[in-house]
Amino acid sequence: MTKRNPIEAVATATRKIRKKLTFRCPYTPEEIEEIFRRFSILRPEPKGELFHTNPYTLLVAVALSAQATDVGVNKATRPLFAIADTPAKMLALGEDTVREYIKTIGLYRNKAKNVIALSAKLLTDFGGEVPRTREELVTLPGVGRKTANVVLSMAFGIAALAVDTHIFRIGNRLKIAPGKTTDEVENHFLEIIPPHYLYHAHHWLILHGRYCCKARRPECEKCVIADICKSPDKTCDVPAELKELPPQVF
Repeated sequence: MTKRNPIEAVATATRKIRKKLTFRCPYTPEEIEEIFRRFSILRPEPKGELFHTNPYTLLVAVALSAQATDVGVNKATRPLFAIADTPAKMLALGEDTVREYIKTIGLYRNKAKNVIALSAKLLTDFGGEVPRTREELVTLPGVGRKTANVVLSMAFGIAALAVDTHIFRIGNRLKIAPGKTTDEVENHFLEIIPPHYLYHAHHWLILHGRYCCKARRPECEKCVIADICKSPDKTCDVPAELKELPPQVF
């Protein structure tokens, strides 16, 4: 049997979701297109902020980032990854040593246990390689759907949307992809995001939430989509720095 291409699998799943809109979106397709066009102009090549050197260290870093900041995770993982950047090396360190390296990160005891457990499973079940499908990734200890989606996107170039606290907030605050759970928000975003913007959408939304549409007080005066935004809480209708934006070239 021919092994299914993971990129094609994700694309097929995304197309199926888009066939039927399951919620009432207050934005027109043209407004959605314009929102992501502006994001693409603002950050043509968005990058994740977690330090990593390969798919394995990315997997570990993302797993450690739950309920922690990227800055905090990076401070702990830079020295850790300098001596353990493969499952075998991490396993050789042992749980106690890993715990010492990451003790500044929240929930570090349980996370150290998961890092060792997922490293062992990678060696026994996947030949030491990070799997390239969501179904396989979520079988690893401490790896949920969000972590799997980040790894698929950043490590393997597979368009996937990982809903973190920032994306969840934006989906609900802007009424653009509302949902009571991260899965709901993910599915609603997948229904509306134009296919040609899906690959970078994850980072655009996270960075927008982290640096502009902040949790405590959104900085609407700095927002490039202020005129389109339909949030009842917005304080500005004038988009920031959007004079003569060039058209997006695909």
